[in-house]
Amino acid sequence: MDHDEFVGDVQHRLELASRGEAIRATRAVLETLGERLQADEAADLAGPLPMEIDRFLHAAGSGQLFDFDEYVARVSQRARVDPAEVAFYAKVVVDVVADAVPEAELDDVTAQLPADYDDLFELLGDESYY
Repeated sequence: MDHDEFVGDVQHRLELASRGEAIRATRAVLETLGERLQADEAADLAGPLPMEIDRFLHAAGSGQLFDFDEYVARVSQRARVDPAEVAFYAKVVVDVVADAVPEAELDDVTAQLPADYDDLFELLGDESYY
């Protein structure tokens, strides 16, 4: 998957008006996820992603410990999206990531996160949402 396809998928699935909004949502979700993951896991997840996207995971100060509510708050602030919508935004971006990375890599990511992050991965493979 290349950069344009990734951003286009995010824009389409979230029904955003512009590519800029899709990039902002992607950046917010992945930078915040990168902050929560250990550095090596963030790098592993970033590896298969387009270069313009993987940098969002690398830019984060990895290894921070915070719960899902804090994750949502950080994404909301970065994406400039209402907190009520953030969980869906994050789920969609993670689903697009899942289309671009091996399933085993996502398994490694979910193994590193506490149970309160399980909702983040609930759209994986569920096409009924789009």
